[in-house]
Amino acid sequence: MNGRRSLRSRLTLLVATAVAVAIAVCAAVCWFIVRSELLDQMDRSLHGAKGPQGIEWIQQYCTGGFPDRPLPFRFQPLQVIDAQGGRCVVGAPGVKVVPADRDLAAGPAGQEAIRNGTTEEGAEVRVLTRSVGSGLAVMESRTLTEFQSTLTTLAWILAGVAALGVLGATSAGLFVSRTALRPVGRLAEAVEHVARTEDLDTRLPVEGTDEIARLGTSFNAMTTALAGSRERQRRLIADAGHELRTPLTSLRTNIDLLLRSENAGRPLDPGPKRRLLNSLKAQFEEMSTLVGDLLQLSRSEDEHEPYVEVAFHDVVEAAVRRARLRAPDTSIEVELRPWYVHGDQAALERAVVNLLDNAVKFSGSGTTAGPVNGSRSGGTPGSTDGSQSGGVPGSVDGSGSGPATGLGGGSATGPVTVRLRDGELAVRDHGPGIPEDELPYVFDRFWRSSSARSMPGSGLGLAIVAQAVRDAGGEITLENAAGRGTRARVRLPGSSVRG
Repeated sequence: MNGRRSLRSRLTLLVATAVAVAIAVCAAVCWFIVRSELLDQMDRSLHGAKGPQGIEWIQQYCTGGFPDRPLPFRFQPLQVIDAQGGRCVVGAPGVKVVPADRDLAAGPAGQEAIRNGTTEEGAEVRVLTRSVGSGLAVMESRTLTEFQSTLTTLAWILAGVAALGVLGATSAGLFVSRTALRPVGRLAEAVEHVARTEDLDTRLPVEGTDEIARLGTSFNAMTTALAGSRERQRRLIADAGHELRTPLTSLRTNIDLLLRSENAGRPLDPGPKRRLLNSLKAQFEEMSTLVGDLLQLSRSEDEHEPYVEVAFHDVVEAAVRRARLRAPDTSIEVELRPWYVHGDQAALERAVVNLLDNAVKFSGSGTTAGPVNGSRSGGTPGSTDGSQSGGVPGSVDGSGSGPATGLGGGSATGPVTVRLRDGELAVRDHGPGIPEDELPYVFDRFWRSSSARSMPGSGLGLAIVAQAVRDAGGEITLENAAGRGTRARVRLPGSSVRG
């Protein structure tokens, strides 16, 4: 069992201790100030006149000049000493003489010193010793009994006040801790509820703008983010299962066909068998691409190669070369200016390739359709050739796109233009464009336009593009271009010069 105190008790103890220390310091300072003031008053009284007759009367009294004269009324005790230690006491009791007093008596007139001393009876007194010349000094004393009694009384009073202050501070600290920590208690209950029930819809009421309110706001934002993450994960799993179902069904059908022909002793002719095997290979590539895309999208922001300076114009140029090799019949106009960014070169190149694949593919389309996002769909069950919906083998970038030829459904209506200026990459095609109400969803995972369901693609290409651009600190937009086609804009932070 953990013996650590609760936060409420620790806060109360902290407040009580702080107040107790503050009161103790104030009481000590007050006691020393009063003590100093009382000593100053006593010292000032010692410096006053020595009785009604002054020093001369004291000397005459001690030499027996006026033996019959009584002591003055309320005469304070004093004594006359000489340098040899002799003394004459006026009023009892006498004060013990120390060597410093005899040295003062031997000195010139007018020298004086003040100190604490004791009488012959042991009582503590305040003593003023003043040299009067001729080897004599006068010692006058005041008892410290009343002084010490006053300080003792004051100490008890201050101690009582301190005790009351500590009790009051403890009560106030307990009240403050209960009031201040009540929202924290609600937060702890909410966290325990989420941990127990996994209910991420739990929200805390937020009042004010203080630290507790900020904590509640942060908790609500965290649960909202977690709920969104869990929902996206659930959707991703459901969509992945749905997308994998078609190629898996096609693979199973083609393999069953091949096995039945072999088991029945009627093997397929070499031509159909070769086409069937090519179809199986294309479908395996499709699944590999789909799984790779899913892994790419599922990685966190920290799971990437270390960022380095990348010549983005070179990345775009390499992507254009690959697009031209895969779609030799499509015209691609390029205008590139130097731009250097920090990011993952492979991810950026894959993003640009996906954008070009969409542009090339839809520049040859004669019907309105949404983007296919750069991935092939599985072949038709039972298909013995891979030239239709089974996809075209030979993809070299892993994006899942086959060559544009044969996929667009017609000849290109205009060139694909690629321009990189001042950190903005614009890729424009002259295809049919995208319905305006579907533009907000083009970067969602597995989203495909209803009019593009029959075309190759799984709906992951543009999602990969968006993730790569975000990881590099940029932003991407897709819009319908003036006249015909779509324009994708990628903006990345960087510089036109290296370094």
